[in-house]
Amino acid sequence: MKLYDTQLAPNPRRVRIFLAEKGIDIPKVQIDLGKMEQKSESYSAVNPRMRTPALELDDGSVISESVAICRYIEVLHPEPNLFGRTAKEIGEIEMWSRRLEMHLLATIASAFRHLHPAMVQMEVPQVKEWGEVNKGRIVGELAFLDRQLKGREFICCDRYTNADLTGLVAIDFLRPTRVTVPDELVDLKRWHAAMAARPGSVP
Repeated sequence: MKLYDTQLAPNPRRVRIFLAEKGIDIPKVQIDLGKMEQKSESYSAVNPRMRTPALELDDGSVISESVAICRYIEVLHPEPNLFGRTAKEIGEIEMWSRRLEMHLLATIASAFRHLHPAMVQMEVPQVKEWGEVNKGRIVGELAFLDRQLKGREFICCDRYTNADLTGLVAIDFLRPTRVTVPDELVDLKRWHAAMAARPGSVP
């Protein structure tokens, strides 16, 4: 297998953290989005969506989308479990993972993609008004997560899961939007510091 990766992008990072938590190393091929390598003929043949990450299997088939790759890896390497063992765990982890991906990470990504000058070539058209709308929603999503973390070490299930991984990557992706976590969100700050200190979480 080999993983098509991009060092600074959030979704490939989700896969790298997942692999690190599992203690797995997969050879990586770096795709430079700044140089538009994702649109090259060779990479578009790997992933017609022209995005990273993508996992090429030994038989030449390809799985793209970060969560799909992580689910594939979890079946091959079930421990430590990150997607849930029981029906309740699976439901809770999926609920929080989707909340964090669809409402926090996607909101941050929309603000970044539509406001940052470096994204002009990739986000066509770049709609600054839409970027500002999403930027204005970010703190509300952070506060929602802060309330869930009150008195909790992890987001759900009393252990590290894919929800924590997704939340960490989302919070770290705030940097290019120039939005910071408000000081009053103390539980979110505490949780983020703990998640960022995990060995596999290094960007």
